[in-house]
This record gives sequence, C-alpha cells and structure tokens, in this order.
Amino acid sequence: MPCGDAVAVWDVALSDGVYRVEFAHGTTTGKRVVYVNGTEVIRKDWMFKLVGKETFSLGSADTKATINIEAVGGFAYEYSLNVGGKSLQKFIDHRAKTTKTWLVQVDGADCRVVLEKDTMDVWCNGQKVETTGEFVDDGTETHFTVGEHACCIKATSGGKKKNGIDHSLLLDGLKVPASSQ
Repeated sequence: MPCGDAVAVWDVALSDGVYRVEFAHGTTTGKRVVYVNGTEVIRKDWMFKLVGKETFSLGSADTKATINIEAVGGFAYEYSLNVGGKSLQKFIDHRAKTTKTWLVQVDGADCRVVLEKDTMDVWCNGQKVETTGEFVDDGTETHFTVGEHACCIKATSGGKKKNGIDHSLLLDGLKVPASSQ
C-alpha cells in the first residue's frame, strides 16, 4: 500500500494496461520506495546518496522504466520518469502514433482494446487476443472476439497521404469511439 511519502505519481499506458507508478523519497531518512499499481517493487532504506536513479520493469513485456532523482538546489529535488529509454512525454507521443485505444462496455464490464499499429497485435484488458486479418476493397479488417461479441478493426486510407490510415473498432457491427489512453 502506497505511503504518505509519495513525491511523484505517473500513469503509464502500455498495451497490456495502464500502470500507476508512485515514488516515495524520504530525504531525511534516505528511503526510496517505488510502487506500481499499489504494489511495492523497490525499497531502499538508509541511502546516503539522495540523487540517482531507480530502474524497474512495467507490464508483461517488462518495459524498462527509470525514475531520475536530481537536486535542484538546497534540499529540493526534481523527479522524472523515463519509459523504454525515452522521457515519459516522448514515450506518450510515440505511443499515440503507434497504438490506438478504445474503451468500451461489453456485457456491463469495462473493456480496454489496444491496437499496436506496427505489428497489428490486439490487446483486450491486458491479454493479447487471437486475430484473423483479411484484405477487403477499402483496406484491411482484423477480426477477433470479446466474450461472445464479434469485433473488427477496420484500417482504411483517408485518400490523402497526409491523413494516413484510419483505424476504427466495430463491436457487433457498431463503431466505437477511440480513447486517449
């Protein structure tokens, strides 16, 4: 359970879920604790060096994450998170280009569907799902199921090179709006 010492909190969206990273830094005790989704993954007590880095893994793909601790004068510290070797903002920007996410209700339960555009892998609530792809007149369709529901991700060209490829999720034939996560 996260403690009251949390000095930084980040949310990181990966294909298999959204991870909450919390960092507790006891500047008088030398303590460093990292929590991922409320579970302690790193604890270091009595560290004399108050600046540095803490590295850990996120998600089923073991994506490398690093918390950077830097002094900004006196006893003030700045904390930043790198994910996959990039600053969090650059990682988020890259994910926005290479993935598409939909949040949908299926049989009364929330479902998070993620398409990895570069591999065409589809994830549903943290699990990679079996898909079948086919070429159609206006692009491609990737078929899969969520529970008893037929799903299809349609990839169509907007007709202009600048617009790129549009990906749409259909659940039982109905279009689902995209999400920002």
